[in-house]
This record gives sequence, structure tokens and C-alpha cells, in this order.
Amino acid sequence: MDPQAPTIARARAGELGRAAGAPIVPAAASPLHVRWLGRIDYRAAWDLQHALVAQRAGEEIPDQLVLLEHPAVLTLGRNAAPEHVRAGGGELARRGIEIIRVERGGEVTYHGPGQLVAYPILALSRRGLLLRPLVRVLEAAMIETCASFGVGAGRRDGHPGCWVDPDGAAPRKIGALGIRVERGITYHGIALNIAPDLADFELIDPCGMPDVVSTSIAGEAGWPAQDPGSPVTRRAVASAAGTFARALAQGLGASLTGDRLLDPPLDPPAEPPVELPVEPASATEPAALPG
Repeated sequence: MDPQAPTIARARAGELGRAAGAPIVPAAASPLHVRWLGRIDYRAAWDLQHALVAQRAGEEIPDQLVLLEHPAVLTLGRNAAPEHVRAGGGELARRGIEIIRVERGGEVTYHGPGQLVAYPILALSRRGLLLRPLVRVLEAAMIETCASFGVGAGRRDGHPGCWVDPDGAAPRKIGALGIRVERGITYHGIALNIAPDLADFELIDPCGMPDVVSTSIAGEAGWPAQDPGSPVTRRAVASAAGTFARALAQGLGASLTGDRLLDPPLDPPAEPPVELPVEPASATEPAALPG
């Protein structure tokens, strides 16, 4: 892998953010507080998002970026069609997978071990940022994270998220995106497939698209098979979280802050595991975008 690739990708992420209309403001004036929570139940993280949105709207805290994994769960957007869940209730119950309807836009989404989930809690007006430019910055951060592992990805017109071979004959979805805005504050966010069990995506029509093929960094990069719950996979997700946080902060013109005991490493590990090639790398009405 080109040792300059992460630097080039970060520069591209900043360019994309500027092209999309993201403000470039002094870093010291725009902190982004990062929290790395590891693996946490979906409902607990959902409650945390609501609490942080209320605190941010009340100017009690700065902008937040919550990074984590979830146990296996299916979420439906507020108007999502349940028929896009392929698996029956008995199968889901046997596997301990809950279906939860949430406020974001979009259709059904799978979350599970081996997938990086990021919830940005941002006051859009404080950054002079509109929703669609934010989507571009989030997509750019996912693209850079993929690039840091040697996987090429990009945007696909009309389909928010992150895709491998987006303009080719067989585009594959590697990252989903769905944002909600209330009181001018964003929540929900992105899910990037690092090394999940891709068979779990057969439970659903991802984002309501029956013909979509889901992929992962592990699959595209040819990593040896690992259990999504293994320490190796968890370390890969944590490494990806650090890369994503840096890329998003650069795209927003923000400085990163946070408790180092909670945050992912902001510097890549010196010794990547031999099992995987981990390398450094204002609205008054609620709004939402699909995933």
C-alpha cells in the first residue's frame, strides 16, 4: 500500500467537504468530542443519542461523535416497509435479533459485530452547514476509511452511502447513511462494514433495495476469515473508528477532543495484527435522509 495514501485521502476528504459547501473554520473554534463506546446495545445507544441531542440543543456540550459497534439488530426508518425484512419472526427470534423502528429516514438497515457505527451529534447552524453538504462530508470520511485499508470506494449517484465500484457493472454497498435532524441537531449517522458476517445481510433487502449486494473491507481486501466477535475484528473496527474520526474532523474543519480512555486510537497502532492487514491509515421541522 502507498504510504502516502492516507494523507492523500485526507486531503481529498477536505476538498470534497469544501466542494460540498462545508465551512472551513478555525479548528480551535469548532471542537468535535469523540467517544469510543465499543460494543453497546442499540437501545442504549439510541437513548444516549436523544440525551446528547437535548444537551447539544441546550448548548451544554460541544458537537459529539459517538463511535461504536452494535450486537446484531435490524432498524427500520420511520416510514420503512416491513416487507423488506426477508427473515421471518421465528428466525429472528431464534437468533436473538430485534427489529426496532426509529426516527431516521430510509428503509431497513442491519447492524452487527464487525461494523463501525458513527453517530454525529452536530449543531448545523453553528457550523453554517446544511444537511446535504454534511452527507457529502460523511460519505467522504467513509471513503477515506476504506482507502486507509487499501479498498477503493466512492459515491453512487442517487444512492446515499459508500459503494465499491459505484459506476461499474456490479456496485457493492459497503456503507449506509441515514441522518435525522431535530432542533437543528443531527443524530443517527453511518454504518461502515469492516468485517461483519455478510450472510446476515441476507436477512433483509439492504436499504429497501432487493438487488443490492453488500460487501465489507475484509471481503474486498481479502482478509482471512475471522469471527466478527474476535479480538482481531474488534481491533480492526477500533482502528477504522480512529481513521473515520480524523477524516470527519478534517472535513468539518474541527479539532478532535475526548477522553483517551473512551476514544479510539487517534494514531495507528505500530504493530498491526498478523491476521489482518490493518494499516494506518436550522431547521424548525425535523428532517431526515435515507440510508
